[in-house]
Amino acid sequence: MRKSVWLFVALAAAALTFGASIAVAAVNVKSFPTASFSGDTVTLTGGNFSGLGSVPAIAEFQATAGTATYTCTNQGGNAAPGQNPVPAQPGSVSTADLGNADHNGRGTINNLSASVVAPPTPTAQQVGCGGGGSQNWTVTLNTLTATAAHLEITQNGVTVFCRNYTLGGPAIGTAC
Repeated sequence: MRKSVWLFVALAAAALTFGASIAVAAVNVKSFPTASFSGDTVTLTGGNFSGLGSVPAIAEFQATAGTATYTCTNQGGNAAPGQNPVPAQPGSVSTADLGNADHNGRGTINNLSASVVAPPTPTAQQVGCGGGGSQNWTVTLNTLTATAAHLEITQNGVTVFCRNYTLGGPAIGTAC
C-alpha cells in the first residue's frame, strides 16, 4: 500500500513537471515584438504568439536604463553643457494581457510604451560643470534618453518569453 502511494506521488510529480515543460516549450513566436527608442520612451509594437493555451499571458515591459544630460548655468547667466551624463532611473512597468485566453491560445502585443525617469537633480560636480565642483552653478535637465528595455511574458508566474532591447541594437532585441 505504501509503495503504491509513493509510486502515485512520483508519477503525479513527473506528470506535472513534464506538463509544465511542455507548456513552456509549446509557445511559438509568429513575429517578434520590435522596440523603437525615442527620447526617454521605448515603444514596443507587434509580437504575435501561439501555443499559449487558455491561461492568460501577461506582458511586462520596462525601460531599464538611460542617460540624463544637464546644462550648467553660472551666476552670470552663461549656460554651458555639463560634461558628465548621469544615469537615468528605470521607469514604471507597463503591463498588457495578450488576450490568448479568448483567442484559442494566440496572443498579441499591440502597443506598450515605457519611459526612464530623471534621477534626483545631481550636483554641479556630478554633472561636470567645472570650477572643481563649485556650488556657483545651477544645474538644469537638458535631455533624457532611454537606452535599454526589458520584456517578460509570464503565465501563472512562469516566464514563457523574455527579450532585452538596447538603443542601437536589433529592433527585435536579444533573448534573456
